[in-house]
Amino acid sequence: MARASKAGLRLDAPKGLRPGTLGGRRGAGNDRFGRFTEAIARGMGTPWFLLGLTVFAISWILWNTLAPPAWRFDSVSLGFIALTLVLSMQASYAAPMILLAQNRQDDRDRVQFEQDRQRSERTLADTEYLAREVVALRIAMKDLASKDFIRSELRALLEILDAADEAEAAEAAEAAGLARPAKTDRPDRGDRNRSARERTERERTGRSALD
Repeated sequence: MARASKAGLRLDAPKGLRPGTLGGRRGAGNDRFGRFTEAIARGMGTPWFLLGLTVFAISWILWNTLAPPAWRFDSVSLGFIALTLVLSMQASYAAPMILLAQNRQDDRDRVQFEQDRQRSERTLADTEYLAREVVALRIAMKDLASKDFIRSELRALLEILDAADEAEAAEAAEAAGLARPAKTDRPDRGDRNRSARERTERERTGRSALD
């Protein structure tokens, strides 16, 4: 059995998951004793303990005062020495137990404080990260082109193209000897129809790009 227990021991496993070997029993015994002393310390701090101790002391004094001399185990003339010794022993054991319970509570408070501090640091880091992400998103949204801006740019581009077509038509008419005064210069019906069709096609293309 001992060989089987040694063979089943894994040193690469976490300490809390190992079987009770290599000091595990000692740690478990210390923890069990600490819980026992904490239970006693909590019991001493209750009104029931004070009431029981008071009843015990009164019963001791009454028995050793009113009982027959042969049945008494403490001397009234000596000031109840045995009772004093019992209470002194109880106090001498109670003080270390209370101190041990306080030390264990301090250790738990220290661990809880450290966990709270780490949790607060993680929360602060997450909050700062989210704040930076929100600011970056706002800046990116400002840099994006809106739908109205794209429409206005396309309209301006169509106007420029129309003006360029009209200038080309005027130059072609002048080259053919059909140029007229600036106020009455207009291309012939075929050129107007062609430019109208080209303008319509550009508008359709612009609208489809917007949609």
